[in-house]
Amino acid sequence: MDQRDYKYRIEDRVRWGDVDAARIIFYGAYIRFFEIAETELFRAVGLPYGDVFDELDVWLPRAHLECDFRRAAQLDDLLEVSVYVGRVGTKSLRLNFEVRRKGVEEIVAEAHFVLVAVRRGTFESVPVPEELKRRLAPYTQPAG
Repeated sequence: MDQRDYKYRIEDRVRWGDVDAARIIFYGAYIRFFEIAETELFRAVGLPYGDVFDELDVWLPRAHLECDFRRAAQLDDLLEVSVYVGRVGTKSLRLNFEVRRKGVEEIVAEAHFVLVAVRRGTFESVPVPEELKRRLAPYTQPAG
């Protein structure tokens, strides 16, 4: 299996609102790219966020976000953002992100989020729903 087969990818351009005066992407703008990739990953597995919330009775707030910036992306760069599940714990899961310029292997930025499963009404942490794990399995990093 190609090491990227389990990664879901989106493409989006660096826009004017994403950059500073030097036309280099502002670090906070990466969150928009990560959020789009995450949202589309869930949609691709048949669980748009509205369905996750309504059908599985959970919310998935972020408990942790970490990002390493490797190269500077610039205005109008077409970025490819890969997202995949790096780890599923009992009550949380980790989403990993890799950002590259389209057609270039060098990583521009890489990040991960830790999402915690909580009951909607109480915010009490609960086990990650089995249905969610099952649906995300094609985009989960193989063990080892």
